[in-house]
Amino acid sequence: MRPRSLPFAACLAVTFSALPALAATLEVGPGKAYAKPCAAIAAAKAGDTIEIDAAGSYDGDVCAWSTSGLTIRGVNGRPHIDAAGKSSQGKAIWVVAGDDTVIENVELSGCVVPDDNGAAIRQEGRNLTLRGAWLHHNQDGLLAGDKDGSTITLERCELSHNGAGDGYSHNLYVNHVDKLVITECWSHDAKIGHLLKSRAKETWVTYSRLTDQGGTASYELDLPNGGSAYVIGNLFHQSATTDNSSMISYLAEGAHAKNPGHDLYVVHNTFVSDAGNATFVRMGAAADPLRLVNNVFVGPGTPTNQAGATSLGNLTKGDPLLVDRAKFDYRLLPGSPAIDLGVDPGTSSGGVSLTPTRQYVHPTSSEPRVLHGAPDAGAYEVQGAAGGAGGAAGAGAGGSSAGGSSAGGSSAGGSSAGGSSAGGSSAGGSSAGGSSAGGASAGGASAGGSSAGGASAGGSSAGGSMAAGAPSAGSSAAGKSGAATAGAPSAGGTGGAAAGRAGGAGTAGASAGAVGAAAPEGDDGGCGCRVAPRATTGWIALLPLALVLRRRRATRA
Repeated sequence: MRPRSLPFAACLAVTFSALPALAATLEVGPGKAYAKPCAAIAAAKAGDTIEIDAAGSYDGDVCAWSTSGLTIRGVNGRPHIDAAGKSSQGKAIWVVAGDDTVIENVELSGCVVPDDNGAAIRQEGRNLTLRGAWLHHNQDGLLAGDKDGSTITLERCELSHNGAGDGYSHNLYVNHVDKLVITECWSHDAKIGHLLKSRAKETWVTYSRLTDQGGTASYELDLPNGGSAYVIGNLFHQSATTDNSSMISYLAEGAHAKNPGHDLYVVHNTFVSDAGNATFVRMGAAADPLRLVNNVFVGPGTPTNQAGATSLGNLTKGDPLLVDRAKFDYRLLPGSPAIDLGVDPGTSSGGVSLTPTRQYVHPTSSEPRVLHGAPDAGAYEVQGAAGGAGGAAGAGAGGSSAGGSSAGGSSAGGSSAGGSSAGGSSAGGSSAGGSSAGGASAGGASAGGSSAGGASAGGSSAGGSMAAGAPSAGSSAAGKSGAATAGAPSAGGTGGAAAGRAGGAGTAGASAGAVGAAAPEGDDGGCGCRVAPRATTGWIALLPLALVLRRRRATRA
């Protein structure tokens, strides 16, 4: 008798063998499957998500891992892990050797090691996205080593009170990577070290607040080996107790083979110095001519030491009429001489638009920047900020972004996982002007989906302008039309890692290969049938067929 069921069984076997493994969610906290984050991290497989309940106590839980594609997320508030005298490998609370890692809504503090480089996070893998995190009172906040092909992105993060006091440890220190993206972040009160230090080939700092406040920070931004650097729409403050009279330092250590670009663009920022005689932007001898456009400079000093700099639309003298200088609210009052002082910022040498599309809102957020006539100098348009939160809120003791992002709800100007966000981002939903993981985004970035007028991580961007002028890592800019804008860089690494943008940080990033993204049809394995496209939902549809075949075979037997 001819066994009719064998061809069907063979087809099913080939089909199921081609299915991707389903990612799991591992829960951490009281009453959960895992009591501590590091136990869940050790058990996780590539692509898994680990959710840490803020109700738990996790002090001293330190670890290292090499698993790639992990998403680690705080839920029900922001969980706090204090090193409590411990470190992993003598390096950090978390040592990340895996690639394409996303860390969201966590607080890490207290890492101290003998070599004075104890970090909250030591990044050793390729591609890291950090969202809504607070790294404080470590010897280094985030410390990243050299890694070709890597993109490191920070969105809506706070970095504060890090540093060993030796001048070699900082709130953030990223060595030679392809790209560093900082957007909607707040770095402040570093201990002797810098607020941000980057040796990346390309550095973006947009819509952020870098304020020494009452600290002893050295540079607010240090780019010792240059690279192509875009500093757009930020607030800078230098305290009277600063350890260095310069605020931005560029190419101080000279050129490096990994950084072919020597171009710096400082556009639409507000600088305030309470030190004696500041050099706001100090340029190294090997630098290309600085583009210094539409900035506000407050306090004694000189905008730059570079004689050949292009300086346009800057306010360098007089009272700019800030809303509250003492409380770091650098919005403009009506009648400010900075109003309509600006000019069209133009483009970079590579054709990237330098025009900002958003402005910082404290803490760690932003809002659209709306032009009415000529642009205002500085980080704010007076019309766009007057009715909103703008830069309001004072220095505080840090941690004002506590609670991180909103999970399962909606957030106006914030981020929402599983819901909708106005001016923010939505994972698994839709976002107006934000980013959508696994869906479509108007004016933002889409991970594993399509992007109208934005950049796509792990895909291609068709039509519209490219966010922040920086193409997303692992994406194709082919077919793009229109000018690039300095709205916000597209975050995320290769393989469809989470896409970010200024104005909203999604609490749930897209994993490699978004749900519903089908692979091309495969070979039939010799069974005489075609293997179905590998959509995540495709194999589920085959289960009823398998059951029917099994019942028919049993009946015939």
